[in-house]
Amino acid sequence: MKIFMIGFMGCGKTHWGKLLSEKLKVPFFDLDSMIEEHEGKNITEIFAEMGEEYFRMLEKDVLYLVTESHETFVMACGGGTPCFFNNIDYMKRKGTTVWINCSIDNLHHRLLKEKEARPLIRGLADDELRSFIIKKYSDRKIFYRQAAVILSDEEVTVEKLIEKTFHAQ
Repeated sequence: MKIFMIGFMGCGKTHWGKLLSEKLKVPFFDLDSMIEEHEGKNITEIFAEMGEEYFRMLEKDVLYLVTESHETFVMACGGGTPCFFNNIDYMKRKGTTVWINCSIDNLHHRLLKEKEARPLIRGLADDELRSFIIKKYSDRKIFYRQAAVILSDEEVTVEKLIEKTFHAQ
């Protein structure tokens, strides 16, 4: 069983992914953390030094490496992971994709507090953040919607994740 948690940054993929992996007693991987470990740099440094294109290639490589080298896991993917290099198709072939669908208001509220830790939004003024979220979210929704399991952030629980994920397999 391979479960890929997808959704916009700040939607709760890591939080819910860790809880789900504990409940299922399977390994948990945070794709961004795996990339940082692989490169020996944090995501912000990778973006600043090498650019987004390099990061996206690296993201794909680490996604494939972890997926192919483990039989079972829960993985929190980066917000853009499903949107590049047909990664969404790869994840759907290799396991179950779970989209945590978060409202624009909830994303905005959460991301205001986390701007400095997130390279795509760290340079935005607070009043620019909502517009950025709306634009990026609308661009990415076509990929997120392909998930086998879709739960809103208001309704997600570990029990619902387990029930819907096993029903989708």
